[in-house]
Amino acid sequence: MELKRTAEGEKGFEKVFAFLRERLLAGSLKPGDRLISERELATLLGVSRPIVREALRALTVLGIVEIRDRIGTVVTRPDVSVLNDFFTFALAQQADMLDDVMQARVAIECQAIRLACERANIADFERLQRALARIGETIDEADAGGMADFDFHRAIVVASHSETLTVLHGSLAGLLTHSHRSRRELVQAFPSMKTYLIDDHRRIFEAVIARDPERADATLRKHFAIGDEYRRRAIVGDIDKTSASG
Repeated sequence: MELKRTAEGEKGFEKVFAFLRERLLAGSLKPGDRLISERELATLLGVSRPIVREALRALTVLGIVEIRDRIGTVVTRPDVSVLNDFFTFALAQQADMLDDVMQARVAIECQAIRLACERANIADFERLQRALARIGETIDEADAGGMADFDFHRAIVVASHSETLTVLHGSLAGLLTHSHRSRRELVQAFPSMKTYLIDDHRRIFEAVIARDPERADATLRKHFAIGDEYRRRAIVGDIDKTSASG
């Protein structure tokens, strides 16, 4: 009997979710709109009221709706930051998943930088310039430096003025900040990385300022490739001679 109720609950949730999804996509429901009553929704979808109530509570946890006293259930604008936690927990535990995430990052940022060359405004340029300065200031710090690197690349995505790319990049933030920090830890073994990190980010910035999408894309891809090469060298123990002797 318990299994039957569970199956019914899952089916009811799917129906309620599909109801909202279809109407949101069609534009007949928007954030701030109030849903029909639980009784009407149960009748419309052919499920029991307790199942509708349970499904609405689950959707509340996801931030899709909000149940308000004396008002009813209201459609909300989901907080996309919850995707960050989801991807961090879902992907971080899978073997070799970080490499796959990095490939997704390359795809997002390379498209974003092309759009940024077309769409960036003065505020975007200033944000990138501040992030670039911070990279130099924190070159010997793993935590602050890793965050400075992330902020610079995040600023590129924001400058694309693509909400979808910004959401996708933000959803990977937890994993990406960890990756940036790990790269900064390599500076101790590879002092040459200091020049690479500062100069490469400066070249990326200059390409965006020049509004040159081809140069910006190529420079960013080269930046990723050099970073991968330093990680490879770290794995095989091929550290800089100056570091080994000093």
